[in-house]
Amino acid sequence: MSLTLLQAWQSAKARLEAAGLGGPVIDARLLVEAAAGATRADIVGDPYRQLTAEQEATLADYLSRRENREPVSHILGRKGFWKIMLSVTPDVLTPRPDTETIMDAVLPAFPEDMAFNVLDLGVGSGAILLAILAERPAAKGLGIDVSEEALAVARENAANLGLAGRLALLRGDWTAGLGDESFDLVVSNPPYIATEVIETLEPEVRDHEPRLALDGGPDGLDHYRILAPEILRVLKPGGMFAVEIGFDQKQAVEDLFRAAGARGVTTIRDLSTRDRVVTGTKNPLETRV
Repeated sequence: MSLTLLQAWQSAKARLEAAGLGGPVIDARLLVEAAAGATRADIVGDPYRQLTAEQEATLADYLSRRENREPVSHILGRKGFWKIMLSVTPDVLTPRPDTETIMDAVLPAFPEDMAFNVLDLGVGSGAILLAILAERPAAKGLGIDVSEEALAVARENAANLGLAGRLALLRGDWTAGLGDESFDLVVSNPPYIATEVIETLEPEVRDHEPRLALDGGPDGLDHYRILAPEILRVLKPGGMFAVEIGFDQKQAVEDLFRAAGARGVTTIRDLSTRDRVVTGTKNPLETRV
């Protein structure tokens, strides 16, 4: 007897709960939808639709992988961020809701019809840069990443979203190689987890996310020490920056940006009320020597 959509969802939820996984209700729904080629509306509106044997086998495989702590985003190969859907692979950090705090910080500063250019350092899947470009049709962007594999994912996402004509993607080490280019906005979600802490993270992160995108050195601040002066260097006078931080790094990262000459440095909290994004501007009167 084939499972119905409702039965499949209920049994998947029970299986993930039994495995002690967080968020079993949503994970189960996403996996059932993907395996059965169904939508959320189908589960509610057509709950007795039966899965084919092939769909049941696919779902069983998905659930086994999830029980082994593989992230749902890797199983499905996609993840929503802000208002866009992104392809994700083990070569990129899975976009997280916390990172959407950058969008909350940035969008009010740039009116919808304004033409401006944005630099995303450590572009990864393209989540931040592509979400900004999707919201601001006159904006253009440059994404830089040290990982060629990550850039391939970002390139695919840009094409899928119809945004490839408005951005360039380059392999590079932060701002190295950027000469006199200057930007109205610089965003970044750099690696900020202290090296020794990585082993204590959830298996979904520790075993499935790229170390390159996690490791911030002994105290988690290595990359900010490089980025603070470099971001100020490539910003236009009056330009804005927004960088994601670890919840306990507010003071240290703010101090680094103030020391680099940033103005109006402040920290914005995420929906969990944890410090999440340090933002500020470059002195509008500042000119290059």
